[in-house]
Amino acid sequence: MVVTCGGSIAAASVRPLEPEPGMHKRDFLSLSDVTPAELDSLLDLAAEVKSRPEAYSRALSGRAGVLIFEKPSLRTRVTFEIGLVQLGAQTIYLAPGDIALGRREPAPDIARNLERWVDVLIVRTFGQWVLEEMARAAKIPVVNALSDLLHPCQTVADLLTLRERWGTLAGRKIAYIGDGNNVAHSLIQGAAKTGLHLKLATPRGYEPSPAILDQAAADARATGSDIRVVLDPEEAATGADAVYTDVWTSMGQEEQTEQRRKDFVRYRVDAHLMSLARPGAVFLHCLPAHRGEEVAAEVLDGPQSVALDQAENRLPAHKAILLAVLCGREPRRRAEVRR
Repeated sequence: MVVTCGGSIAAASVRPLEPEPGMHKRDFLSLSDVTPAELDSLLDLAAEVKSRPEAYSRALSGRAGVLIFEKPSLRTRVTFEIGLVQLGAQTIYLAPGDIALGRREPAPDIARNLERWVDVLIVRTFGQWVLEEMARAAKIPVVNALSDLLHPCQTVADLLTLRERWGTLAGRKIAYIGDGNNVAHSLIQGAAKTGLHLKLATPRGYEPSPAILDQAAADARATGSDIRVVLDPEEAATGADAVYTDVWTSMGQEEQTEQRRKDFVRYRVDAHLMSLARPGAVFLHCLPAHRGEEVAAEVLDGPQSVALDQAENRLPAHKAILLAVLCGREPRRRAEVRR
C-alpha cells in the first residue's frame, strides 16, 4: 500500500499527533508535550518508515516545508530536506541572512506569512521562546530542529537506535556524561516517557535545568524511569547499558571554550570509562564530536560506537515527525481561480 496522508488513502500505521481539544494543530517543540503512548507510536512509525520507505514516497505529495536555520547544521538539515523530498513534499531552506529572524522582521510575522504558502515550519534557533512565539502565531505545525534548551528530534533518533539494539527500552540504563545541555534535556524527557533509567554526570554548575527535571518527574513515576544527577562520571557509567556524551562547548558558547575544557577534563569518555559499563554496552554521541575532548578516538571510532547509526536514524525519525504533525491535518486549500 502507498500511504497518502490527506488524500484518498490513509494508512492505520500513520498515527498523527492529535491536537488538544480546541486546538487547530499540533506542534513538535518538546518531548514534554508528547505522551508516552504517542512517543512509542512515533518510534513504531519511524521504524516502519525506515523498513518500507517506498510505501511513504507520496505521503506528503503536494505539501511544502520551510527550514529556518539560525545555526549551522549537517545532519539536521540534510535529513529534514531529504525526508521531505522522500515523502513527496517540496522543501525550502532559509539561512540566517535570508530573513534575519527577529531582526528584519518579528518571528510571529514571519510565521504568519509563511503559513500562507507552506505546510510546516522546521526551525533551528537559539531561544526556545522563538519557537514558542512562532507556534502561537502560525496555523501550521512548527517543529523544533534544535534550540539552546531542547533537541527533541535528536532524542527520537537516539531512542530508535537503542530500540533497534535492545528491542525494548524500559528498564535499560543510560549514563550521560558531560554538559547538562539541550541534548541532555531532551534525553531526560525521552527517558522519562519510555521507562529508561538515566544517570547524568556533570560538573558543578553544569547540571541540567531543575525545571526540566521536575517536569519529567511525573512521567518517570508513571513509567518506572529513574533519573538522577551525579558528580562522578564513573558512578554514572558503572553498570550502564549505554554511555552517551556531547560536546563540552555548544554553539553560542565559544567564548567559554577554555574554561569548559578545564571544568570537564574528568568527564572524557575513554576506554576506562567504557570498561565500567556492562559487557556489550554501546556508546552514543549526537555529533559533531571533538576527539580527545569529550570522547577518545578509540571509543568514538571503536566497535561499541553507534554514533553513525544515530546519524542514519535522523532520517526516519524526522520523516516520522513530519508525518505525525501533518497527516492529521487537511492539506492547505489554495484559492480557486474564478473565470
